[in-house]
Amino acid sequence: MRNVRFVITLCLFILLGSHFVKAQTVTNPNDREYSLQTPQGIIRGMMMSPGIGEGYPVVLLIAGSGPTDMNGNSMQLGIQPNTLKLIAEGLAQKGIATVRFDKRGIASSAAAAKDEFSLRFDDYVNDVRLWIDKLAGDRRFKDTYVLGHSEGALIGMVACRTNAKVKGFVSVAGPGKPMDKLIESQLSALPQELKDRVVAINDSLRNGKFYPQVPLGLQALFRTSVQPYLISCYKYNPLEIIGTLEMPVMIVQGKTDIQVPWADAELLKQAAPKAGLFLIADMNHVLKDCSVMEQQAQLATYSDPSLPLNSELLLLLEKFVKNP
Repeated sequence: MRNVRFVITLCLFILLGSHFVKAQTVTNPNDREYSLQTPQGIIRGMMMSPGIGEGYPVVLLIAGSGPTDMNGNSMQLGIQPNTLKLIAEGLAQKGIATVRFDKRGIASSAAAAKDEFSLRFDDYVNDVRLWIDKLAGDRRFKDTYVLGHSEGALIGMVACRTNAKVKGFVSVAGPGKPMDKLIESQLSALPQELKDRVVAINDSLRNGKFYPQVPLGLQALFRTSVQPYLISCYKYNPLEIIGTLEMPVMIVQGKTDIQVPWADAELLKQAAPKAGLFLIADMNHVLKDCSVMEQQAQLATYSDPSLPLNSELLLLLEKFVKNP
């Protein structure tokens, strides 16, 4: 039963996207506010620069699913790995700028929120397109790259389609199957009756139809107010999209990821044969070193912001950005 609760927690991380998350304190002097104006309100972010000057490449970092802030944390779920902030700090040391942002409705971007029933997957995609336009027009930056983590990889690849302003795209722990199939695989530890109900709900949503009789135990994932978002998300198949990208693509996946199996990265590679594929032996979903799949060991990395990123990841990102 503990494993079931853990799986449910991870799936809540996927779907609870409209809740307020406390922003993190800025401590790095090269980490400066960098915001985007949208019709619904300001989306606030931070630009981490290598230092004074201009002409350096910039990587737009896209957070994963759920109430994840610009640093890669989801505080009310006890998830605080600081993943995206650590990427920003690591790349700054290598002469690469980054921009990361609180998604609309999250933390400092709360004012740009839509009500949960009105939110769509394409809202996130359109926001990323606006960020790309902003970065491409900023003379401090030489080239613009996009890195999406987890669900952020799907958001990023959709936003990068036919976008000549993007120099390269990186999928980190990105799913290789549509979101409905990923959710079903993540819920494989549930009792069979609930698993069957999940499949029935997803079948309905995939066909654009609401599912009104959601059991109490699945309300957090499939409540009526979140079903329009799921319908909008389920129509995208990452395998169909990644193969259409015209810029260089790199796929990075940890082999001890308990949320997105590393086999998904191989599926993405098959769909985009020219892409670089890198499987990192002991890296988990929050991009930290974890050599085992055991629950408690994994959870410890999800809640400790002091743990460093996997070192191989930063080397791969540096090489890709400087020599795509």
